[in-house]
Amino acid sequence: MTINHPAPLFQLFWFLILASSSITAKADSVDLIIAADYIVTMDDENTVITDGAIAIDKGLIVAIDSRTSIEKAFTARQKIEGKNRVLMPGLINGHTHAAMTLFRGIADDLPLMEWLTKYIFPAEIRFVNPEFVRTGTQLACLEMIKGGTTTFVDMYFHPREIAKVVDKCGMRAVIGAAVIEQESGYTKDFRDAMNKAESFISQWQGKNSRISPAIAAHAAYTISPDNLKFIRQRANKLGVPISIHLSESRAELEIVNKLYGDTSINHLEGIDFFNGPTIGAHVVWPTENEISILVKRKVGAIHNPTSNMKIASGFAPIPEMIAAGVHVGLGTDGAASNNDLDMWDEIRMAAFIHKGRLLDPKTMPAAMVLNIATSGGAKAIGLGDAVGSLTAGRRADLIQISLEATHLVPLYDVISHLAYAVDAQDVQTVIVDGEILMRDRKVLTIDEDEVIRKARVIAAKVNAEIRSSQ
Repeated sequence: MTINHPAPLFQLFWFLILASSSITAKADSVDLIIAADYIVTMDDENTVITDGAIAIDKGLIVAIDSRTSIEKAFTARQKIEGKNRVLMPGLINGHTHAAMTLFRGIADDLPLMEWLTKYIFPAEIRFVNPEFVRTGTQLACLEMIKGGTTTFVDMYFHPREIAKVVDKCGMRAVIGAAVIEQESGYTKDFRDAMNKAESFISQWQGKNSRISPAIAAHAAYTISPDNLKFIRQRANKLGVPISIHLSESRAELEIVNKLYGDTSINHLEGIDFFNGPTIGAHVVWPTENEISILVKRKVGAIHNPTSNMKIASGFAPIPEMIAAGVHVGLGTDGAASNNDLDMWDEIRMAAFIHKGRLLDPKTMPAAMVLNIATSGGAKAIGLGDAVGSLTAGRRADLIQISLEATHLVPLYDVISHLAYAVDAQDVQTVIVDGEILMRDRKVLTIDEDEVIRKARVIAAKVNAEIRSSQ
């Protein structure tokens, strides 16, 4: 049986439904709407939205669309305008020693092993204490926030101090408790280092969604095979990743070959070290077979081009690793070997050195290097489901960049500018987990003047002690 509704009544019925739907959509309230002339999503299709906006609520990206559509669908308790601005995912620094900002410039122009054994290891024993790590990490986080880094992977001593700083300043971090066999000033030996690492993990695991505890095994040449096996066993039982310096230099390969008759990656594969989430820092000298191991074991490889060039470690075969299917991220290393934490420098270096190495201007194009600094980097460190690209449902970790500086005029291709022209000082706003950490170049979660003052006091003590011992 067919029922014919009177036309006026039928039209009124649908008008009320549509009006109600419109009112409901307009009434959807979110914490923040942030706009931009360009939104570079770094999603799987490298989508760029022109004149767009993002709605953020409870730390999540709720919606991303044209500015008009977002403003029709949502009201916000706070808005950030976007004229002459770009929005993109926050940068991911896949390998740092954050507290070593306080060793910035302490020893330069030296080979890696001489730099480590004659300068860095002795300095750490003499100077690294909770106050040093706390202040150094604050200085590092301040520098990274101002440069648009929202997530970093750290490897250092006194991880509780690092976690406290990250907790307070609002960044996201994978914090690796450093494990090494030799005395460090923080730990007496391997057993002490592992006990402290596990204590840290127990205290911080699940405490803050922005902080992921990890074990940071120093390297294959500083930790014995049995102890490396033990680290993997404990990491798997505790459900945490391992970060490790991996195939960083020829000197490392020579030591590992002398000790175990193999290369670093083959040696670690032989003891089943990669049987669990692993973040490998540097990966400068992998063989073709070892690249296959990294793919099979899903090891994230973190490219540190500036540090590797400065210490003359070599040029990692990054295009080859990406082509083979390795998850590659980008990092700065510590400020003692870089000597800064500027990811924009790393983006440019990662593009340029491989074009020059391979004599191919088409290798490592702009979109690819942006990928390893964002979405690819997130996958490499095990956070690919949460951050790294701007899509609905992901954590709201993003940065807003100004296009007003002279070095960004004119603009033909926004991807080109982000890879080859943008500098740290162009970053205007930084948001992590929906919270604004920096707005209009003002960091809101760290007292910049106080941190710089404390850093200078510690540096003066370090300098005075070094001079007195010479």
